[in-house]
Amino acid sequence: MVAGETSGDLLAGLLIDGLQERWPGVQGAGIGGPQMQRRGFDAWWPSERLAVHGYSVELVRKLWGIFRIRQQLRKRLLADRPDVFIGVDAPDFNLGLESDLRAAGIRTVHFVCPSVWAWRAERLEKIRRSAGHVLCIFPFEPALLASHGIAATYVGHPLANVIPMVPDRQAARAQLGFSADDEVLAILPGSRSAEIAYIAQPFFRAAALIRQARPGIRMVVPAVPALQARIEAAVREAGLQDAIKVVAGQSHAALAACDCTLIASGTATLEAALFKRPMVIAYHMHPISWRLMQRKQLQPWVGLPNILCGEFVVPELIQDAATPEALARAVLQWLDAPPAARDALERRFTALHEELRRDTPRLAADAIQKILAQG
Repeated sequence: MVAGETSGDLLAGLLIDGLQERWPGVQGAGIGGPQMQRRGFDAWWPSERLAVHGYSVELVRKLWGIFRIRQQLRKRLLADRPDVFIGVDAPDFNLGLESDLRAAGIRTVHFVCPSVWAWRAERLEKIRRSAGHVLCIFPFEPALLASHGIAATYVGHPLANVIPMVPDRQAARAQLGFSADDEVLAILPGSRSAEIAYIAQPFFRAAALIRQARPGIRMVVPAVPALQARIEAAVREAGLQDAIKVVAGQSHAALAACDCTLIASGTATLEAALFKRPMVIAYHMHPISWRLMQRKQLQPWVGLPNILCGEFVVPELIQDAATPEALARAVLQWLDAPPAARDALERRFTALHEELRRDTPRLAADAIQKILAQG
């Protein structure tokens, strides 16, 4: 298995649960993170070695190291052939590797369909060559893939089972040291190093403006442990060390506890939707990366909640629009919103949660068992 970054590690960990339930003696190795390793996965390289940000400039900086890892991994897998190779997300890394392994007769599965419905539709042909089967986390994806000759199974989104339908807000607040009456803003600037470089500063400047408007507000930043020191430095630089609580991990507690979240576009926005939280989605990257991505964008939305709902149910402030002033204004609009608006959003996100909620580990294991039975 290969999983890239924090979100891939979480998805892969849940997949391993299903495989271990089906085959108690199953062994997994490759590239993985702490969630996978906790389940006995042998990580030859840590997932963080694959983490990149953007589309061109940032990728070039790490390209050689990533290329060498893939070469070494390919050689090792061809020499000691697994029963099945599962690439979890990380399509830029995994699809090329899967193509080589499949050509050598190794069964390949790709878990999480690349977002060809959002941008980079040219990937469809690459997926067809690379993946013997795709495990899809969104219900509309298998039909799209089938129309291009790609076998696929909808297994639901694992996070929809991890996150309770009705989160315990009070328990989450107690865990983080907040009271029931506190107004709480969760700030999630991303889980990648370069995201912190591009996004943290405008987020914390926005936080300063929000605090001016609402002096009593409490703010929490759940930080990936490897980036906690950098985030704390950015908080101090913004002069908010007395106003913002930075905690290691605990992103789910922060989302369950908050009244609103200011959040970087990515999987975390879907988590926020499953917690039924009002949010402001933002993103910023290198200008060259942004121009390249814009040309390949197929939908008007960037955030997953808006893509899945098919409309702007929450605001998105992307690239030049993500100024501290605009971010603060959008957050304050949610905090001042009438209960009816917040209730309507909660109903929409509840319906989305129900649609995504499936027994993902079992369905994924079922699909992989059928693949293995095909010989």
